[in-house]
Amino acid sequence: MRSRTRLCWLDEIADPGSRGFSVVIAGRTESILLVRKGGAVFAYHNRCPHTGSPLDWMPDQFLNLGKDHIQCATHAALFRIEDGLCVAGPCTGDALTALPVAVDKGEIVLGTKGGASG
Repeated sequence: MRSRTRLCWLDEIADPGSRGFSVVIAGRTESILLVRKGGAVFAYHNRCPHTGSPLDWMPDQFLNLGKDHIQCATHAALFRIEDGLCVAGPCTGDALTALPVAVDKGEIVLGTKGGASG
């Protein structure tokens, strides 16, 4: 079964910018992050592949100062926005876990297998 969870309006996220959410995925509450870059939106689990810790250093703060990479607050690893691949830091070569996301009539929606609810 496939379901969708409405997260927010596209214009509620700066460009470039990021925002965190708690959602229910397959019966479990998960912390996720969205990153907007132009008209595109990318979604990932909010977990560093190196330590499992959350990536944000403050609520909704997932990007480095240049706003061109996702940055881990624990050890400053840098991840590409487009695919979550770590390009600098102790987990270089690892990647964030991506989630299916789409923009539908200006709304950002998360689609998951196993049923998401928001």
